[in-house]
Amino acid sequence: MSERITGHTELLTLMAYPIRHSQSPAMHNEAAAYLGLDYAYLCFDVDQSNLKEAIAAMRALKVRGGNLSMPNKIAVIPYLDRLSEQAQMCGAVNTIVNDDGVLTGHITDGIGYMRSLKDNGIDVIGKKITVVGCGGAGKAMMVQAALDGVAALSVFNRRDEFHQRGIDTVEMLNEKTNCRAHFYDLEDLDRLKAEIADSVLLANATSLGMKPQEGLTYIPDASFFRPDLIVTDAIYAPEETELLRMAREAGCRTMNGRGMMLFQGAASFKLWTGQDMPIEHMKEVLGIHYKRRISV
Repeated sequence: MSERITGHTELLTLMAYPIRHSQSPAMHNEAAAYLGLDYAYLCFDVDQSNLKEAIAAMRALKVRGGNLSMPNKIAVIPYLDRLSEQAQMCGAVNTIVNDDGVLTGHITDGIGYMRSLKDNGIDVIGKKITVVGCGGAGKAMMVQAALDGVAALSVFNRRDEFHQRGIDTVEMLNEKTNCRAHFYDLEDLDRLKAEIADSVLLANATSLGMKPQEGLTYIPDASFFRPDLIVTDAIYAPEETELLRMAREAGCRTMNGRGMMLFQGAASFKLWTGQDMPIEHMKEVLGIHYKRRISV
């Protein structure tokens, strides 16, 4: 890193709390170094107590751009000048681009998810999928899936702070896209089982399965799965959640969130630099190797 820092090096940031566990600095710095680009990507502990000042610092220091994660994806919007179409529909931002002091907010989570599916040879366009979880990642996944041409979405969420958000998202998608979307309570396991039964894919967009909830899943037993079902998880640590383990043992094709992480980062990288991230190189660096179907 020190060998390529110059007086012209431009700064990219990640602002969230907590954030020191993130793999994004390794990904973006390696991509920039591989392409010979003069950028450095650093993490900063930022939450809503200092977010306003952090965004002002981006303008003052001419920081080229940055990523945002919890708890800043929604709170940042009042401090930005513009929003992309996807960011407007999601009501959330995970990427900022600074063009001479004009800050534009983008959301690349959904783009990353859909590109990871395509990269893994999974085609959901014109088909039905079931998504569980209506937080930031889940909403971005649903919006991008609808915009890309998924025919139908069955959306499930618990009666928590994201419940109404899920209802509102479904109404918006039915109004603004050609996707047929329906919202259900996750507590209705009979409905969940029925919706999964005629979906090509089940996507987990909740945090259930990652620390400190490792080993947990909302799926009660293997009867919810069938061998031709695809099951994905936005979680990438652990590499195999309890949901993915159950699905794999039932003969399903599974995919964790590492591909989504890579491709959402690649979309941000392109917005900042104008260059395509070296995907195949980054797969090797990050150890991303898709697992094909395992027979039982």
